[in-house]
Amino acid sequence: MHENLDLLEDLNVNAYIISGDSPEQQLELYNSLKEWNGVSLPFVSDPELKLIDKFNMKNKDAAYRGYGMLDTDGEVVFNTVDDNWGAQLSETMAEINKEYQKLTGDN
Repeated sequence: MHENLDLLEDLNVNAYIISGDSPEQQLELYNSLKEWNGVSLPFVSDPELKLIDKFNMKNKDAAYRGYGMLDTDGEVVFNTVDDNWGAQLSETMAEINKEYQKLTGDN
């Protein structure tokens, strides 16, 4: 995904990686991704899985892999559980774009 972050440039969104990992674990991964790709999305540490649960992506004591979107009021617009979202990036971006257009009225 990180090598394709430019696909998000046309959208007026803030993108984050949310996980139950500790801030220290996330910093290590962030630095590795930034070193490898020259850039990384910011991480949000959610060790109690509250935000992950809000996205309905909680799987017992862990998070499902996937993606979703919040509106400007912090309400979940959509979520998709998908282990292969990065490998199927064109489908992922098509869904994100569709949901973004519904939210903003952009065509």
